[in-house]
Amino acid sequence: MGEVTVHQRLPLSDGKSIPILGLGTCSMEKPVKGETIKAVKAAIEIGYRHLDGAFLYGNEDEVGEAIRAKIADGTVKREDVFYTSKLWMTYLSPALVRKGLETTLKNLKLDYVDLYVVHWPMGLKPSEKDLFPEDANGKILLDDVDICATWAIMESCKDAGLVRSIGVSNFN
Repeated sequence: MGEVTVHQRLPLSDGKSIPILGLGTCSMEKPVKGETIKAVKAAIEIGYRHLDGAFLYGNEDEVGEAIRAKIADGTVKREDVFYTSKLWMTYLSPALVRKGLETTLKNLKLDYVDLYVVHWPMGLKPSEKDLFPEDANGKILLDDVDICATWAIMESCKDAGLVRSIGVSNFN
């Protein structure tokens, strides 16, 4: 069996490929300001080219800052970095998919993401202020979403060049 390196890639169904190793940027607690920037810069410096993030993680601004800094200092070019992000559950309504992606791009200050996946296969009530909208009794508010219609908008985001590849996550 061969040695696994950070530069090995796996093919995706659309013909593109994804680096086999990546840095996940999720923090189980609220990220400490500046820590994500340091971690992502260090990861890029030692050879990581796949970075996995999400709107939910609340740190895409710092991930983007680190990516842009490593591009600016000549360590990498944008096309060397494979960034995965995820469409959050409050943006699953087809009318909100592109807005969710544009929010991620604005946070990152990047022109595109390499892979954009539906984070979870169920929708929550659309909300720009609450990640987990609740009713007066604290019950999480679900939204009846047609995932096929959501997927069609994801495809249009790919066609528009805002994402290179699309997919799903946690669809067991």
